[in-house]
Amino acid sequence: MRTLESNDKGFEQALTTLLDQRREELTGVEAQVREIIAAVRSGGDQAVIRYTREFDGVEITAKAMEVPRTQWARASAGLDKKTRAALERAAERIASFHRQELSCSWFDSEPGVVRGQLVRPLARAGVYVPGGKAAYPSSLLMNVIPAKVAGVKEVVVLTPPAKEGLNPALIAAAELAGADRLVLAGGAQAIAALAYGTETVPQADIIVGPGNSYVTAAKRLLYGVVMVDMVAGPSEILVLADGTTPARFLAADLLSQAEHDEQAWPILITTSAAFASEVEEEVTALSRTLPRQEIITPCLERHGIVIVVKDVAEGMAIANRIAPEHLELAIADPLQWLGRVENAGSVFLGAYTPEAVGDYLGGPNHVLPTGGTARFFSPLGVEHFMKRINILSYSPEALRGVREDVARLARLEGLEAHARAVEVRGKCHDVTSPQSNQKRKGRG
Repeated sequence: MRTLESNDKGFEQALTTLLDQRREELTGVEAQVREIIAAVRSGGDQAVIRYTREFDGVEITAKAMEVPRTQWARASAGLDKKTRAALERAAERIASFHRQELSCSWFDSEPGVVRGQLVRPLARAGVYVPGGKAAYPSSLLMNVIPAKVAGVKEVVVLTPPAKEGLNPALIAAAELAGADRLVLAGGAQAIAALAYGTETVPQADIIVGPGNSYVTAAKRLLYGVVMVDMVAGPSEILVLADGTTPARFLAADLLSQAEHDEQAWPILITTSAAFASEVEEEVTALSRTLPRQEIITPCLERHGIVIVVKDVAEGMAIANRIAPEHLELAIADPLQWLGRVENAGSVFLGAYTPEAVGDYLGGPNHVLPTGGTARFFSPLGVEHFMKRINILSYSPEALRGVREDVARLARLEGLEAHARAVEVRGKCHDVTSPQSNQKRKGRG
């Protein structure tokens, strides 16, 4: 792991370079992704099938794209009891957390005026669950459950097919989470299918879920055609440590991100150079005992960072600049410092709250902003699957009270028709009165 010290002359430039490097560069794949999107938009299922053959090496027919419900039931029944119990526990904890996020329609009033909002769920959500290096039933739970809590009528899950067949735990998770459909399609072609719809894949109102650079580029390009949750990049963890948490704990946490992907970012900020060395020794020792060496080793070499700071306050300031996906406060009295956190996807407090708990069944969502976007993005939640509709009602008398100001502001912006839209009602306001309506009914 590369070591930086905050008191070094070149530290500021090194930190700026680190921040820039974390922003995934997508221009290298955008041209190809545009071609894929155009092909799927015009060719539907057949384009998806062609790209599935090309990118996933799997032959599939349009009829076989959707996983039948009978297979869901067999997969769920075939799980061992302990695995199913763990998935059920995770599902319930995720749901209980997201139920706290629900918001309701509201109205307030003053004489002659009613204002408010209708809160409505989206009709259909598309959930992308990546394949590739691993199967992710936890990701399926995290993406589907808040949509169902929000009241989304139909949740369609897309995941790449595998030559050996889908992991049964993934299918069982779809059933536990309440997904409505499960379709075998991956990559940019899956995102395009959800955005425009095909013969098998219905058009979605929002697409959520992480993926590789092709998936990310497709989501970015299709934003506006469809809503997306966020443009996510490689996973990252930042551990802020003062030496009070055992080095072995923190080494394990850093490696838990390194095993995700070669592009992941494990970062340690600590107040002690000696403790930093101790953690690095533990990382080296523990990494030798882990599988996925072909991922862990290049990840640590390319993106493993240790930053030595003078105190926790400086470390917190740097952490806020980095705006990490996962922030562990492995310090004495972490609650004392929680109020200083400005930018992070999710915060884990104390020595016994490893980020891995949050990945599976802590309850808070593990779909989080990456690459510094925690400065303005929030974790995936119920609000992503809901929309707000504004409501306004004025009586003739209430409109009379604001008519002059509305007209003046409209003319200030050069919009004469806007001004006259309120003024004409001042001249003819009686047509909307209950008495006028009653007279009109009588004459009819």
